[in-house]
Amino acid sequence: MTANTTTQSAAALDLDRFRLKNFVEGLSADELEIREEKVDLADVAAILQNNPKAVWFKNAGPEGQQLIGNVVGSRSRLAKAFGVPAGDVALEMRRRLSLKPELVKLSGDEAPVQQVVLSGTDADLLKLPVHVQHALDGAPYISATIDYTIDPKDGRYNCGMRRLMLRGPQEAGVDLIAPSDLRVMYMAASERGERLNVAYVVGCHPIDMVSATMKEPVDELELISSLRGAPLPVVKCVTSDIMVPADAEMVIEGYFDERGYVEKEGPYGEYLGYYGVVKTNPVFHVTAITHRRDALFQTATISGNRMDFTDTSNLEALRMEMNVWKTLRDVVRQPVAVYAPVAAGGSMSMRFSIRQTYPGEARSALYAVLGAVGVKNVFVVDPDIDIFDDSQMEWAFGTRFQADRDLVIATGVRLSPLDPSLHGSRSGAKAGYDLTWPMQHAQSWELVTPQAPSYPGRRFPSLEAALKDGAKHFEELMAAVGSRDGREVVRELDTFRSKGLERDERGRYYLLR
Repeated sequence: MTANTTTQSAAALDLDRFRLKNFVEGLSADELEIREEKVDLADVAAILQNNPKAVWFKNAGPEGQQLIGNVVGSRSRLAKAFGVPAGDVALEMRRRLSLKPELVKLSGDEAPVQQVVLSGTDADLLKLPVHVQHALDGAPYISATIDYTIDPKDGRYNCGMRRLMLRGPQEAGVDLIAPSDLRVMYMAASERGERLNVAYVVGCHPIDMVSATMKEPVDELELISSLRGAPLPVVKCVTSDIMVPADAEMVIEGYFDERGYVEKEGPYGEYLGYYGVVKTNPVFHVTAITHRRDALFQTATISGNRMDFTDTSNLEALRMEMNVWKTLRDVVRQPVAVYAPVAAGGSMSMRFSIRQTYPGEARSALYAVLGAVGVKNVFVVDPDIDIFDDSQMEWAFGTRFQADRDLVIATGVRLSPLDPSLHGSRSGAKAGYDLTWPMQHAQSWELVTPQAPSYPGRRFPSLEAALKDGAKHFEELMAAVGSRDGREVVRELDTFRSKGLERDERGRYYLLR
């Protein structure tokens, strides 16, 4: 780790400032649904599915445990976590990446996440409120997990979000198929005949979840501190040397065994809204479970046909927007806004707007985003289009796009293997849609969007004086004589027709003499 690391007393830190439970308690009624009644674990998924709110179960399962789901299933809740408007989250994240991280090491006695330590047979995954998430899943899954590992090559921390499929009290399957740093580390350890230690945090602040989805060339434990904009309290696990956030709700410690890819895992409802097939994966073994005395267990929403209400799509969209901002800053002088539609899984579609400063700039930006970011469909518009508004985007698509001129297609490129439209292929196609006006036409008056009249312009002593001042739209003539009706202006204009009243190509009235 390269961050400034200090050893402070817990008294010097607010160990609840970035606690998940505190964040949830701060949500308003339009963001949070509270279930006080007893809810069977079998019913949790149906309550969470397609729910725009986070749901806090105060009495879940036979033990009456506390369970929270769908915490980051909306951009508004992510924005609340960062303390900025919804449209500014990605920009705020870029700003915070420049902040210097600081880690504060605490002892186990000081760390809230180690208030309760369970080991041996007491470290039992089947005592946690883990529920079945999708009808055809292979087993109940712990889904809101952040895994922490140490890369033996450089000592840097690697973090990610990977599910755990319950296999027994101390065993779980893990999805480690997709290319990742953790997969590389594990395969190397397995080839050496060694285990790989890993710690899973379950229950953390939304900012920590955001950091786990990012791919920045930094120590990813330090990344959490930067994105929080505050010192990160950490504590060493009780059964390994891995450091974890000391203010988390729960940590599941353990290791991937050395046998490699040996056990079936899945099927599981994936983040694009379809099932992932049964895979062969490593096995995770539990060595300890530590948690706060009043821990709030967390579950994540992942699949279904309303991706805009899921944790994973909202997190993925934010990560993709960050990448696009970074790309645009290198190729465009005036980027305006970036948005990854969450309903498309956060990674299938991308919209951005720019203020063009030279011919071809929009097309150049389109090529850059298609090439640098792993999205399948990319749309670029002018600044007058609100990219967060689906109706405006449809309007722009229908009126500013010609397929033979404005469609860009790239074939034979790598796409997400979870994209069901690939039908098993290893490569696919991307499309770019240029919905901008060509600069030579952008100032044409007929391309101006009609708006209700606002009656701009200065007053004149008479309509004749206004006409002699220069060509004016009818709206300006009404303003010129203070008309609040308009019909009397028509009547008076009619009297000027014999005096040389004319209209130009934009429909403005003027007098020839």
